[in-house]
Amino acid sequence: MKIEVLGTGCAKCRATEKNVRKAVEELGIQAEIVKVEDLQDIINRGVMMTPAVVVDGEVKISGHQPTVEEIKKIIK
Repeated sequence: MKIEVLGTGCAKCRATEKNVRKAVEELGIQAEIVKVEDLQDIINRGVMMTPAVVVDGEVKISGHQPTVEEIKKIIK
């Protein structure tokens, strides 16, 4: 599983990455976690509001900082 956190480096984007890492750890799953900060790359994916979470190429969350529990629901 590949999980990408899209965001330009704001506090909410950093917190989202932290929450994603915690969710993966709590679920005990193997996942590649990638931080995408390039604005053009983010726009090319159709994301207009960050932070965003992309799981295996599909945008699952966009425009708000998800909780650990919310992330766990989308990656189970």
